[in-house]
Amino acid sequence: MLQLVLFLVGSTAILKLSWRSLGDLRLHGFYRFFAFELLWALILVNLRVWFRDPLSARQLLSYSLGAGSIALAIEGFRLLRVIGRPSPAVARGANVGFENTTALVTVGAYRFIRHPLYASLLALLWCAWLKDPFKIASILLTLAGTGFFFATAVTEEKENLASFGADYAAYMQRTRRFVPFLF
Repeated sequence: MLQLVLFLVGSTAILKLSWRSLGDLRLHGFYRFFAFELLWALILVNLRVWFRDPLSARQLLSYSLGAGSIALAIEGFRLLRVIGRPSPAVARGANVGFENTTALVTVGAYRFIRHPLYASLLALLWCAWLKDPFKIASILLTLAGTGFFFATAVTEEKENLASFGADYAAYMQRTRRFVPFLF
């Protein structure tokens, strides 16, 4: 019962964040809504075993992914705020405020990957999966969440090409999507 209540409360916040995007498949916020919902569901499904066997290799890897997720998110948000200089005047589509950057960010984590914030969320997703990796629900939620984060990133890249043009196209040529030098 508590899981259901937590899911509904979290889903309400996710819905509020994504409401303006849900009517348009061309917006990255549409796919992000489902990715966030799947991530939230996965966390709640595995909450009971979150700290079970805390020194096992699986848990240590999970904690490492979680810590990396936090560090990458902090760096990504900081760079968007400082270098990207978001402005409400440049509101694009149904973007959340910090996404309305006036400058293309290509330094720090963005020097190596185009989507540090989505990479952070993917790390959190896989961190949560490792809590109970053989549970069918964990596997399905993780695979679906990964697919929706990928769709979110691809869709956002189309939006960024429309906003930043040739500069973003050149940036895409020299960076990877989520993992430096690999993917």
